[in-house]
Amino acid sequence: MNKVAVKPPFVISRIFDAPRELVFKVFTDPGHMQHWWGPKGFEIVSPKLDLRPGGTFHYGMQAPDGSVMWGRFVYREISAPERVAFISSFSDADGGIARHPMAPGWPLEMLTVFAFEELDDGRTKIVVTSSAYNASDEETATFDSNHPSMTNGFGGTFEKLEAYLVSLRKR
Repeated sequence: MNKVAVKPPFVISRIFDAPRELVFKVFTDPGHMQHWWGPKGFEIVSPKLDLRPGGTFHYGMQAPDGSVMWGRFVYREISAPERVAFISSFSDADGGIARHPMAPGWPLEMLTVFAFEELDDGRTKIVVTSSAYNASDEETATFDSNHPSMTNGFGGTFEKLEAYLVSLRKR
């Protein structure tokens, strides 16, 4: 009998020069999230957020060419200001689950956890952990093989978050 090697979940972290309460707030308020969430070059449109277990964050990501991809979170846990856990999915404009528009083998759902760690110097470390959820073996393999791409995507998102946090300090 062959054993299937299971890859660890996708994990990425970054330290931000801002207090944890502020970082948590800009992650849980659609008025803030629309300024930084998503890949570089994309703008968030039509964000709707119901921040409670069972609630959703539904949003569009408008690409530079004007096309819109939709996404949603279904919150499982909110422990302010330490942790947010949710099931993330691509979606349609009405909030239903949809396939990734450019990767049909991508899982329909991912379990994602954002942990917010307060550091002694007033900065905040975010640790993101994500894994395929309710996925077939093929979908899990697609997810696992795309960790480098996810690293780049979150890297760009984190750069946008850092710039947004800097802009808030200047106000």
